[in-house]
Amino acid sequence: MEEEFHVLEVESGLLVPRANSLLRRLPRRTFTTELHQSTVESNSEVHTSLDDLYADLAATRRRLDAAASSLGLAAVAAGAAPLAPAAAAHPTAGARYRRMVEDYRTVADEQLICGAQVHVDVPDRDTAVRVMCAVSPWLPVLLALSAGSPFWQGADTGYASWRTMLWQRWPTAGPVGCFASAAEYDATVRDLVRSGIISDVGMIYYDVRPSAHLQTLELRICDSCPRAETVVLVAGLFRALVTEACERLRTGAAPDCEGRHEWLRGASWRAARSGLEGGLVDPETHLEAPAGEVVHKLLARLRPALEADGDWGTVRSLAEETLTEGSAARRMRRIAEEEDLLACVDMLIAETRGERAPGRAAATRRKKLPPAAGVTDPSHRFARPLTRR
Repeated sequence: MEEEFHVLEVESGLLVPRANSLLRRLPRRTFTTELHQSTVESNSEVHTSLDDLYADLAATRRRLDAAASSLGLAAVAAGAAPLAPAAAAHPTAGARYRRMVEDYRTVADEQLICGAQVHVDVPDRDTAVRVMCAVSPWLPVLLALSAGSPFWQGADTGYASWRTMLWQRWPTAGPVGCFASAAEYDATVRDLVRSGIISDVGMIYYDVRPSAHLQTLELRICDSCPRAETVVLVAGLFRALVTEACERLRTGAAPDCEGRHEWLRGASWRAARSGLEGGLVDPETHLEAPAGEVVHKLLARLRPALEADGDWGTVRSLAEETLTEGSAARRMRRIAEEEDLLACVDMLIAETRGERAPGRAAATRRKKLPPAAGVTDPSHRFARPLTRR
């Protein structure tokens, strides 16, 4: 897993360009910079167990929270920070980032967004490219499960994932086409670089892509998620999608590839607009259907692969919990309506730490509110096994 986090000032809830100060207190093997100084990225170890992945993510978040707290800062996992002033852009030093800012101007300036990426092992690069097309119709469902960026610069956008709308402005973002082989895909990427549209292969930002340096297929469509459990849910579903597609290729079954760009892009827009609180495009019928119905169809399709990996109980339970409680976007809107956007920021800080209600940040900054009842020590929450049988 790669997770991106916003760096906020605790008192104001605003984005601040303090990533370098934070990274000096963190191991660079796990944490690194991003385009802007208001973002840090973490990289997990490689895991075969969802329980182990969860423990890794939780420990990483604890370490990040401790370092941020010592500086009067907070780290927030969300597609976009609710309070991101227009002048918040402070690019990270370096020739690559400087060129991106110069070439893409406002698109780069407003890249104040965070995503969560999942890498899944594949046998080889040709398989990665063929599987990429096969899994694409189901990726908007994963976006809907992760959607958590309804606010932009202090206003409600009307979208569950405004990050998606900002992200798709890049020339190589959004749904990817279908390719017969890795050679064909790589030739296309080289042509994009030679054309000057992008400066290097790292700027391939498709919803899913073969990694440029690992033997993996990488999911890139999702918002950064305040709850680590949501990240685990997405990882489990994506691994099962890849496993199922690889098995179909191995047995000679039809590739089940319907990567028509126009409807894939439309399905992604629908997921970004509605999240789990409206309709999604059913990948099998191409018709709108309730989000819960589409998620359940995905679970039924992937059950054999999930059971083979021992993930069925965990993924089913997390999916049902998410459908019951709603997306992060819904939770954010509810808190903002009941109180204000600062309370929404408090919720994101608390959930990123592993709590289910605003915790110390709210108690410290907003004296008018008593500490929320039922807040647990995050260390106890992280210690709880995730697996459901």
